[in-house]
Amino acid sequence: MKASILADRDFAIGDIDPRLFGAFIEHLGRCVYGGIFEPGHPTADENGFRKDVLDLVKELGPTIMRYPGGNFVSGYNWEDGVGPVEERPTRLDLAWFTTEPNTFGTNEFIDWCRAAEVEPMLAVNLGTRGADAARSLVEYCNHPGGTALSDLRREHGWEKPHGVKFWCLGNEMDGPWQMESKTATEYGRVAYEAAKMMRWIDPKIELAACGSSGRNMPTFGKWEDEVLEHTFDQVGFISLHTYLNNYAKDTPAFLASPDLMDAFIDEVVAIADAVAAKRRSPKRIALSFDEWNVWYRTRRNRQERVKEGWPVAPPILEEIYTMEDALVFGGACISLLNHADRVKCACLAQLVNVIAPIMTETGGPAWRQTIFYPFAQMSRYGRGRSLRTSIKSPSYSASYFDPRGPQDLYYPVPSVPYLKASVVANDDGGLTVFALNRHLTEPLSLDLEVRGFGDLGLAAAETLHHRDLSAVNDKENPDRIKPDRFDDVTVSSSRIEMTLPPASWTVCHFARPK
Repeated sequence: MKASILADRDFAIGDIDPRLFGAFIEHLGRCVYGGIFEPGHPTADENGFRKDVLDLVKELGPTIMRYPGGNFVSGYNWEDGVGPVEERPTRLDLAWFTTEPNTFGTNEFIDWCRAAEVEPMLAVNLGTRGADAARSLVEYCNHPGGTALSDLRREHGWEKPHGVKFWCLGNEMDGPWQMESKTATEYGRVAYEAAKMMRWIDPKIELAACGSSGRNMPTFGKWEDEVLEHTFDQVGFISLHTYLNNYAKDTPAFLASPDLMDAFIDEVVAIADAVAAKRRSPKRIALSFDEWNVWYRTRRNRQERVKEGWPVAPPILEEIYTMEDALVFGGACISLLNHADRVKCACLAQLVNVIAPIMTETGGPAWRQTIFYPFAQMSRYGRGRSLRTSIKSPSYSASYFDPRGPQDLYYPVPSVPYLKASVVANDDGGLTVFALNRHLTEPLSLDLEVRGFGDLGLAAAETLHHRDLSAVNDKENPDRIKPDRFDDVTVSSSRIEMTLPPASWTVCHFARPK
């Protein structure tokens, strides 16, 4: 089986924003408590941050971190998580039916981001709270001093302002599972007022309005249109969320699902640009894909989502990722890279334990899940400009299942190329190819012609491949699935040839001779 790619340095999709490599921390299960934060753990620092987790986070390479939710934020009083820990209230969290001790809050999150060397992204509660609480949080975080809230931050021990630049105006506000969910009109009005006041306090902040909770929502499309009609002049981003699944146990369809992520992005871009066109505005709304991942095993099972008795940080939504999941995840990475012109921020949901690339044992070790590797490689080698490509590949057809409550949806994908790929012109003058072979049994012979790069040499090449697509990494075998060195690559002038193993994710980085 053969495929080809043609890429030219002068024909780019767009510059890749470093925020494309973001992730997400929510007060959900063991993501915070027992995940990033575990005082008393053998590796914990003076702040209670697990240093073994921090080391893995730095290896993973996220650039921006969304917090504190997620569904959790729609019932969160930010004031509960600041000030002396012994004086903070304990609350019931209706998002995940747990008890929230509030021993980790906004300031601890900022300190953790500094330790992890990532940019903080904060979400404000537009469910049970509103615009006033949102602008107060901006004042607490970003105003230098001389006011009640900025001086309160200083009294709490953080003299300098946090300088948080990126803010989310709520979360999934059209979802009936959300605390005080809203119509598009209700949300659009409160989001506009919150944005207006937040920007009055700090004109330098960047704001993302909530898109609908998913492409399979009945509100999708109309929601984005009306919300942007309200908020267009105040925001720079509209959010998207998607979780790819294999409920149908149909591997070819599952592997095709990232192509529907492409369609989702294109649809939201079209809606945003239609709103701009009605205004005769040259402004272009960027996309913040601030929740994305593979997630389905622990998603619709109540026992996996809710533990009785309102526990603190119970082990819920701890998806165990397979080799198959890693392939689909890699396909999603390619989709993000191939829309770098409009997707300017993205957040893998989530970071630790909860549908996450990193797993921990409370009091014990931490290890990498299978999806860790495609993300780490994308973050390391996906810096620069995403190039337009001409791809020729054999294809197949599939029907992807995406349930929506009582109504099941099947999305036909009539022509799925076995090869899904992205080519990045790196900042160092080199080139990186990200390639997914979706054929389950046959290798793929790939011929790549690259123009405008001069002489290139192979600098690094790895492939993720395992004969058992159900294989996982766990505490006992943390390295069962990991990238292997990839040697089946030849470079001759502007032509590159490689043979991709069946059902594989491959990354090849080429550099100019020194």
